[in-house]
Order: sequence, then C-alpha cells, then structure tokens
Amino acid sequence: MREKTESLFIAILIPLFIGQLSSLISREGFAAYQALEKTGANPPAAVFPIVWTILYILMGISSFLIWNTEKDGRGKALTLYALQLFLNFLWAPLFFRCGQILEAFFLLVLLLAVVIVMAISFFRLCPGAGLLQLPYIVWLIFAGYLNLSAYLQNGPVL
Repeated sequence: MREKTESLFIAILIPLFIGQLSSLISREGFAAYQALEKTGANPPAAVFPIVWTILYILMGISSFLIWNTEKDGRGKALTLYALQLFLNFLWAPLFFRCGQILEAFFLLVLLLAVVIVMAISFFRLCPGAGLLQLPYIVWLIFAGYLNLSAYLQNGPVL
C-alpha cells in the first residue's frame, strides 16, 4: 500500500513540477501579457494557477492509473502522456517569454490533438483515466480560444 501511495505522489508531482518549471521560465513575459487587449471571456489572472494545479493533479492521477494497468498499449499511452507534457511545457515560454502568440496557438492545437488521442488511449486501458482527461481537453479548447483571441486583438506584440 505504501509503495502505491508513493507512486501516486510521484505521478502527481511530475506534471506539477513540469508546469511550475514552465511558468518560472515564462515569468518575464507575464507583465507584457497583462498589457494586452483581452476578450471579455478572459478569466482573472488568479484563476489560471488554480485551474492548472487541478489539471496537473488530474493528469498525475490518470497517469498513475495507466502505469498500474497490465493491459497491452500501456507503453504507447504513457509515451503520448510524456509527449503532451513536453508540448504543454513548451507552450508558456513560447507564448509569454518569446511573444510568439500565433505559433503558441498552433502548438496548442497540436497539444490538444495529442491530448485527445492520449485520452482515448487512456480510456481504452482504464475508463476512469480517460475521463480524468476531459477537464484538460475542455480547458485546452478554452485556452485555444483565449490564445487566438490574443493574437487577433493584438497581433504578435509580446
């Protein structure tokens, strides 16, 4: 039991660490982002770290469930998980630090596609693990809307 608890803890820490590292790398661009024109649907800045923390915890739990399955396809599913973590990591520096708003949007579209494929793969192995990805998918769609809106309202100005 203790080993499973430790594994779950590590599984949750991995996406939290990657998200925090990406945020730290991107911090320099946050002030420029605050100056941008935003859509009326843009939530207050305090919402983003709360939502991302919840999503990273759900990712970790989901990956833990897949890691502990004995079914064929586990390796492919976890590879997709690692790929989406990498793409997720890249988005914030590209958007905030580099100011590449349109490129970040295209990266986000790729991330969304990978997450959808991953969620389907997870669902086939463990339905609960796949369902835990649904809030992430919904958030990525919303984030894509915010990202594209930032580009359309401001152009590449960061």
